Amino acid sequence: MNFRVFPRHMILLGGSLSILALCGAAPARAQTPPAAAVSPALTYADLVDLAEPASLVIKAKIRKQATVEAERSPGLRQGHVRLYIVARVEQPVRGVVASDSLRYLADVPIGQNGKVPKLTGSQVILLARPVPGRPEEIQLVAPDAQLPANGELETRLRSVLQELSAPDRPPSVSGVRDILSVPGNLAGESETQLFLRTSDQDVALISVIRRPGGDPTWGVSWGELVDGVTGPPVRETLAWYRLACFLPPRLPARANLGADQASRALAEEDYRLVRRELGDCGRSRLSQP
Repeated sequence: MNFRVFPRHMILLGGSLSILALCGAAPARAQTPPAAAVSPALTYADLVDLAEPASLVIKAKIRKQATVEAERSPGLRQGHVRLYIVARVEQPVRGVVASDSLRYLADVPIGQNGKVPKLTGSQVILLARPVPGRPEEIQLVAPDAQLPANGELETRLRSVLQELSAPDRPPSVSGVRDILSVPGNLAGESETQLFLRTSDQDVALISVIRRPGGDPTWGVSWGELVDGVTGPPVRETLAWYRLACFLPPRLPARANLGADQASRALAEEDYRLVRRELGDCGRSRLSQP
């Protein structure tokens, strides 16, 4: 769920949350966030899920926080609290930030002691969009798109952003367009071609080749048809993510163009091979696409 930050007039109405009280409150001493306030270890897929829709990626330091009442927090997950946060920009990582001070909403886990975590002074990474007409406000791309800043996470995130900005990056995959298996001239020889549905409507093709006496091999081509199979994409790369996280677990029957039962069965077997070798997408976040 995406959500807008409270405009000031909304903060002043309908409850105890007050922008005046927030700005006038004494800032808490800088401290490391409690363990319960830190997100679970994020996988490669988690980082791409968050980074791809984010036109803004910002390293910031939290200056003030205030709790939003549960009744004014639609979609809030159990065991979490929604915070209204004021943060100072330390470094724009992606996009242009119009203000040095930002306001936004974020959902964080409640501490093990049942209390709201004190995040004032913490460094965070924000994955967000700008709010039109409100340069001091941003909208996180997901309720949990405020990440604790640390060197290891920043390195991984920068690598993901570099992949996403590459001119030859693979397009988003939404499913299987069609699949066809064709037997070769020799017994046990065949080629299966799996055409993908992509965001740019360009050709994206998985080829599975079987030869007598050998193991099947497969590979993927993005944007053009090529001869030969170079092998499956490396795990935890954008090409792997496009396939592992968005190909359906089972081949849709309507996509199988085989003219007979044998070719249809071979297409299904080759699709299972591809899915098995890609492995699980490995998302860990509670909020997923």
